Amino acid sequence: MNHRQRVLTALNHERPDRCPMQISFTPEFALRLRQHMGLDAGAGHNPHGGGNTYDLEIALDEDMLLTSVGWANCYYQKNEPYTDEWGVGWRPCAYTTPFGQGVYTEVATHPLADDKAIDAYRPPDPNRPELYLEAESLLTRHGGEYYIVGVTVTTIFETAWALRGLSRLLVDFVADPDLAHRILEIPHQYHLTAAKRLARMGVDMIWIGDDVGTQHGMMISPAHWRQFLKPRLATFISELKAINPRVKVAYHCDGDPRAIVPELIDIGLDVLNPIQPACMDPDEIKRLYGDRLCFWGSLDEQHTLPFGTPDDVRREVLARLRTIGRDGGLILGPTHHVQMDTPMENFQAMVDAIVHTPCR
Repeated sequence: MNHRQRVLTALNHERPDRCPMQISFTPEFALRLRQHMGLDAGAGHNPHGGGNTYDLEIALDEDMLLTSVGWANCYYQKNEPYTDEWGVGWRPCAYTTPFGQGVYTEVATHPLADDKAIDAYRPPDPNRPELYLEAESLLTRHGGEYYIVGVTVTTIFETAWALRGLSRLLVDFVADPDLAHRILEIPHQYHLTAAKRLARMGVDMIWIGDDVGTQHGMMISPAHWRQFLKPRLATFISELKAINPRVKVAYHCDGDPRAIVPELIDIGLDVLNPIQPACMDPDEIKRLYGDRLCFWGSLDEQHTLPFGTPDDVRREVLARLRTIGRDGGLILGPTHHVQMDTPMENFQAMVDAIVHTPCR
């Protein structure tokens, strides 16, 4: 099987030759990995795929290649504050690990924090041709061999709270629902436009999602999710499948979104990501929904990969293959971008265990 066939087989709930693999990494770990693998330093690394050379993914024998359009591409790695094209302000935060230092960025200012700014706000244009040049090139070069994923994550809620401020938006849900709807519609329409264009271009999957989960349940109530997000997600999925009924839709939500998983299935979701084992049991998720849903992720980025041993990592990979990956339906990989605190021997143990274990 080539990479694309392997993913298609798994998503059809059949056994491929081995479990498909997808791994992304922070820019700092990507540079470290390049040095470890003897590759050129390369350009700045975007874990969502926007701006990648894809040489790391290809060298690791990954099966999916990602190309991103949307607000998630604004997570630049910078050592000074900046304002992105949406008007969201960011600040750098340095961190130290046993394997070196790095910088991540966090949202610092919100262009729609003041009610008076909303009427005059103009979001970026999602129809700019240059946004899709990488996707076009990726499909041309690798579309026959690799499974190509169009990424429009931070689809609605996360971009909306970056524009408004998280606390302000949550207050709006209760105090001014009409205003909340206006703000949510801004990223919804932007990312829907981008996703539809990517679907027309021929990507195999559209990856959407927002972090509405915490370690112990939902960040917002299921009732508010149904009021503000579910109808938009239903529209999003139905419009993509109207363009191409074969396109798969994956939904990302960190934490524990079990309260809404059945409703995600009802509105047409194909793949749930990332299945954090620190928050929910991957075996249980497979038992409950494995006949109607596929899964992507499930390897513990919070504990096992950074703090376990290589043997711990190998055991977890094999456990996932026996359970949530049984009879297909799984794309295996970490539940988040691999961080700088991960020992290289743990990373290599994960890759080797996935690549060299045949499906049975």
